[in-house]
Amino acid sequence: MANHKSALKRIRQTEKRTIYNRMFISRARTFVKKARTAISGTDKEAAISATRAAIRDLDKAARRGVIHPNNAARRKSRLQKQLNAMLAK
Repeated sequence: MANHKSALKRIRQTEKRTIYNRMFISRARTFVKKARTAISGTDKEAAISATRAAIRDLDKAARRGVIHPNNAARRKSRLQKQLNAMLAK
């Protein structure tokens, strides 16, 4: 356990930020999951809109520093690749 006042404050700040960041991470995961299920379906319009929403949310998480920008770019790229393969069929 921390002994200094500043270390105790840092622990409190970290707990708050962890909860805040977890919200954005789980939200992005949910959007990506919805997009993947939409892509595996047959409705092209639903897949496109779900993918756009997932990309928007990943960008938001990266902009806030919750996930690394390269991580967001990788996830967006994989999602777009799946969408393009679905649209090509």
